[in-house]
Amino acid sequence: MTDNVSLDNTLIAAPPAVTPRWLWLLGGYLLIFLLVAVIWESSKALFAIPDYKLPHLTQIAEAFVRPTPKGPVWLILLQDASYTALEALVGFSLGSLTGFAIAVLLQRYVRLRQGFLPYVIASQTVPIIAIAPMIVVGMGRMGAPPWLSKSIIAAYLTFFPVVINVLRGLESVDRDALLLMRSYAATDNQIFRLLRLPTSLPYLFTALKISATASVVGAIIGELPVGSTRGIGVQIVVGSQYNTFNPGFLWATIIAAAMLGLLAYGAVALAEKRIVRWKREA
Repeated sequence: MTDNVSLDNTLIAAPPAVTPRWLWLLGGYLLIFLLVAVIWESSKALFAIPDYKLPHLTQIAEAFVRPTPKGPVWLILLQDASYTALEALVGFSLGSLTGFAIAVLLQRYVRLRQGFLPYVIASQTVPIIAIAPMIVVGMGRMGAPPWLSKSIIAAYLTFFPVVINVLRGLESVDRDALLLMRSYAATDNQIFRLLRLPTSLPYLFTALKISATASVVGAIIGELPVGSTRGIGVQIVVGSQYNTFNPGFLWATIIAAAMLGLLAYGAVALAEKRIVRWKREA
């Protein structure tokens, strides 16, 4: 009798099942997609927007699976997106390493920071769309690989957030911890390795998440000038030229480019989750 009562109490006291977090996220994404779809189609019907300005979602979906002599459209977009991803990855790596090195130098040498930092800031005031053709044409005349010029443009957009955020992270160390290390006669290299670098990691990954998407944008911008033959930017140009006859294709290329940016951001966010295991207090 006692065993049955204990068993009944155990069954009554059992906690309810908890819905997995990924299921909540999936439901949220689906809900947002449905909301966007309703707004999209309602706006098109309410304002009588023509297809070449805003195609139906079914036209965009049909554009992905439309056959071509080279295969279905989704396969072509995947191949071009992979090429753009390679350009963006090289540019992201170059820009991040360059920006990190510049930030370390500017933190170490105050006089260099006072003279050089204004030029770093001024470099971002130059419209990238204006200098991208010059970089592409100039690198082509030098006999460089076609992807290298796009990677340089991606690196140009990548290094600035890294410089600013890493510099701020290196300077935001706790003053008491810095004084403690000084009292133990720690060298500048030891302070950098044991104190400044760990403190700057959250700032670094914030910059890398910004730069990851910026590198994709830079690679696409580098593909827009006439002469490029591969990349998602080339497909965007083709889609804009034939938008009146095939409006769904342009939006398919835009979605492919957006997905590439999301993947780049997600990769950096995943690396941050694995490496940075703490959050700085506000």
